[in-house]
Order: sequence, then C-alpha cells, then structure tokens
Amino acid sequence: QVQLVESGGGLVQVGGSLRPSCAASGRTFGNHAMGWFRRAPGKEREFVSAISRLVYLYYADSMKGRFTISRDNGKKTVYLQMNSLKPEDTAVYYCAAGPHGRYSSGGYDYWGQGTQVTVSS
Repeated sequence: QVQLVESGGGLVQVGGSLRPSCAASGRTFGNHAMGWFRRAPGKEREFVSAISRLVYLYYADSMKGRFTISRDNGKKTVYLQMNSLKPEDTAVYYCAAGPHGRYSSGGYDYWGQGTQVTVSS
C-alpha cells in the first residue's frame, strides 16, 4: 500500500516557476514508477510526466523543455519542477504511483488528492 500527499502548488504569474512535490508512505516506493497528471477545469485528466524505477523520464509534448521530473528514493518523494508557466497550465496536479506507470493513467495503482496550480496573467 502506498499513500501519496502532494504539496507545493499555488498561485504564480505567467512565466514563473513552481515545484510541487509528492511524498509517499510505504516501503515500496523504490519499486514504483511515479507520474504526474493534471486536470484543468472542464477538461479530462491528462498525462504530464513520469519517472520510472530506473529513472527513465517521460513528458507530454507540451511540457518538454519546461517541466522536469525527479525523484529521491531516500526521501520517498517525487518532484515536478515547472518553469515558464502559462495560463493553460492552470489545473489540479495529481501524483500517482504504479509498478508499470508510463503515459496512461491505467498504469498507476495509487493516487494523491492533488494540489492546485494557478497561473495568472
């Protein structure tokens, strides 16, 4: 069992940066791929980024070059460094964990409650 708690969202102006984090409980963090998804108002949940157990990195096309995912297995935490933020990045960002997680939400077994990111113009 893995429990996930996101933090680090907030309000930022266009072009600014945020670094949400996701802290996990449980002893199997290192065995899970970790992913970030987001849901904007009125839209479907979409893939943002993922990092595998072996630190392979995956990004949605619109995030490449702006977002960076990383993990610290010792702290059981995954981070999402978000730079050059745009109003369309406004969404609730969710952390997820799963042994085979990649681009699809179906690859994840555990989900956090989400953290709000709002980019103002």
